[in-house]
Amino acid sequence: MEDCKEVVTPIATNCLMDADDAGQLVDSTKYRGLIRSLLYLTTSRPGIQFGVCVCARFHANPKESHLKVAKRILKYLKGTTNVGSRYPCDCNITLSGFLDFDYAGCNWIGKTQVAFAIYLAQV
Repeated sequence: MEDCKEVVTPIATNCLMDADDAGQLVDSTKYRGLIRSLLYLTTSRPGIQFGVCVCARFHANPKESHLKVAKRILKYLKGTTNVGSRYPCDCNITLSGFLDFDYAGCNWIGKTQVAFAIYLAQV
């Protein structure tokens, strides 16, 4: 992945991931390790959290299509190494969050889509 082409978004706007029953299986241990590492990065790179959480839904039975989406997140990270969050410890800051649940627009039965926005402001 060192010589991969960079992308400008962590997940494609037309990406509708599903269980992909007919897809080619991939090594679940490596896939879970990749997702675990990406979840760790979400603390300083919240912009990737939606894509990582979508990929994490398929950690038990990952297919080639799921790995392709996870690799796209890596390509995004490679192109945006100068982007991130820094939390200074010497100032007063407030954290506000907003959630939006979407029960009807989901392709998976019994699952929900969640969107959120977090605002960090100096007081």
